[in-house]
Amino acid sequence: MAEETRESALQEAEKRKVVETDAERTRDRLAFVPRADIYETDDAVFVVADMPGVDESSLDITLENNVLTIDGYVEPLPPEGYSLIYAEYREGDYVRSFRLSDETDRASIEATLKDGVLRLTLPKGKEARRRKIAVKAG
Repeated sequence: MAEETRESALQEAEKRKVVETDAERTRDRLAFVPRADIYETDDAVFVVADMPGVDESSLDITLENNVLTIDGYVEPLPPEGYSLIYAEYREGDYVRSFRLSDETDRASIEATLKDGVLRLTLPKGKEARRRKIAVKAG
């Protein structure tokens, strides 16, 4: 019984690797939630998201009402002269949203995309940065 539960949990985890969004879409394509890592320093928060097949011309990043939304569009390019007989890789667009804290300096957000990896830098406002408080005697 425990083995069945473990196997079911692994199947669910495998399904979550390629998660379709539940948002209504205007494109008749699959949309996946890209996997992302989030790192924090004293000065900024960094988001690194995998978006294979996306280039800078097919990437939209918007900020509205404290929600940063990433939309990456992929146009499939089948190799010329070949016909697909088996595929494990599924192509589709990417959609992910992040709610930002009030500490984020919205005017200084930066994004770079290289080799299908999106890197976002979300600087913290000066008042939100960690600082050392000097203690005075007396």
